[in-house]
Amino acid sequence: MEIRQQLDRQRVKHIVSSYHLDGEEVHQFDRYLEELFGCYPCPLIELALVETLIDHWLSVPLVRGVAFLTAAHNKLKQWDIQPIVSTITPEQFQQISGLDPTPVFGSTELPPTCPIVRPSH
Repeated sequence: MEIRQQLDRQRVKHIVSSYHLDGEEVHQFDRYLEELFGCYPCPLIELALVETLIDHWLSVPLVRGVAFLTAAHNKLKQWDIQPIVSTITPEQFQQISGLDPTPVFGSTELPPTCPIVRPSH
């Protein structure tokens, strides 16, 4: 596995461990997560995990384990057939995940060769 893939997976696992999303079903959760790694890019999995966290934020206790991952997977499957419409901003993603949002949302900076034309008065 390449270093980039390892780093991408580590970002996903950071979200999982930060919120103890694997719950009591660690082995089943890990197996399911490995299947998702084989089907979806890591940044999309990250977004699905954070969006699912938001969807279940007010659930007490927070849904965890395979049930949580199933909800995130359903979101991923929905995005397979419909455009991805995120309900969060890059800043919110960073606050929730503690991660740099650039791999998920892309860079918001203009390319250095892009001149900015300002209207003259």
